[in-house]
Amino acid sequence: QVQLVESGGGLVQPGGSLRLSCAASGMAFSMYEMSWYRQAPGKERELVASITRGRSGSYADSVKGRFTISRDNAKNTLYLQMNSLKPEDTAVYYCKASFGRNNYWGQGTQVTVSS
Repeated sequence: QVQLVESGGGLVQPGGSLRLSCAASGMAFSMYEMSWYRQAPGKERELVASITRGRSGSYADSVKGRFTISRDNAKNTLYLQMNSLKPEDTAVYYCKASFGRNNYWGQGTQVTVSS
């Protein structure tokens, strides 16, 4: 049974940093493309960043230069380092695992950027 568990969210002031983690189990983690999505209140879920099996990352324009996605296949863990956070980054952040037609989601972790 595939399980994705996000952690690391919280309340941070504008300009601050957070590091999100997504621990995966029940799957061959290294074979999956992994992504971070976010959903703000009243808005659709949007793609934040993705990383391929080959560890090549891509980013939404809104987070380029501020966020970094990475993975540790030995630990079956996905990360999102978020720097220079802005109030508009406030959302629930979800990790997603994709392989072929199979997609799995975590339960999400809340990130709130506020002074």
